[in-house]
Amino acid sequence: MVKEELFGRDPKVAKAVVLAKNAASKMIPVLIMGESGIGKQSMGIFIHQQSSRHDKLCMIVDCAKNEKLVEDEILGHRDEESGRFNKGILERANSGTVILKNIDGLSEDFQKKLHKIFLELNDYDIDVRIIVTTTKNLSKLVGAGRFYRALYLYISEIQINIPPLRERKEDINWLTLQYLEECARDKMIEVPQISEEAMEKMVGHYWSHNIAELQAIILGSINNMKDNILTSDDLIIGERKIVANGMDMDEDGIKLMSLKEAEKLLIKKALIHTSENRTQAARILGVSIRTLRNKINEYRNDGSNYFLNLR
Repeated sequence: MVKEELFGRDPKVAKAVVLAKNAASKMIPVLIMGESGIGKQSMGIFIHQQSSRHDKLCMIVDCAKNEKLVEDEILGHRDEESGRFNKGILERANSGTVILKNIDGLSEDFQKKLHKIFLELNDYDIDVRIIVTTTKNLSKLVGAGRFYRALYLYISEIQINIPPLRERKEDINWLTLQYLEECARDKMIEVPQISEEAMEKMVGHYWSHNIAELQAIILGSINNMKDNILTSDDLIIGERKIVANGMDMDEDGIKLMSLKEAEKLLIKKALIHTSENRTQAARILGVSIRTLRNKINEYRNDGSNYFLNLR
């Protein structure tokens, strides 16, 4: 069960929660936006739980995966060995909710196909609530010709934006206490106290992976404490490596990776920042457009999903 208090108490988050509650009573699609680890999927589940469909299935698909697998998962596919047709989640979640994570990960061709399917669901007696999430500015991608306008208009009638945790200093304090309670319940121990210095360290952290990172730090740090008091020295933050969402990160919350991976990530971020305008991205990166083009082709040959979908 997703608890409302675990989104935070900042006025901007309170506004997002109110929008979510209002959206729960409607059957139109919802677009949830925000950075990685901010709780977009949890917000989608919260909307489902607050709706009249709360006792029905809520199924989730990550559209950033291999597109053929995503298509099979959404629409269903025939098993090669048995010949049996496995229903897709749109059919399996009938009368419930489907959450499509990272919808920007789909190619334009599949975006068009998906829009057509959404419009025809009633013809197949399928009634599902569609909720989608993204870390990107879809309206900019539409303007750049990188996201299908009709699909964007279909999914964005209700838009909810969750602000980054680093912009909500008071929420860092509040959420730290909330997740300490959560961890204590899970571990069946007394709720730990946290020292003033430890809290200052939490509030001063950058939180590039937001709430997911905060949860990971508390979960990892709580095992270090003595006398049920979490001190600054106990926190797996700062000089020591932390883990969030299965990713190793340094004290700045930066994922530790090879130089090649870092280069690929930097190029991807520059393209996203410029709505995939290669000339502008090359200028930001300080390389020629030819060098950028060669790098994109290299990553395509490696099978990188994001670069495969670039024009």
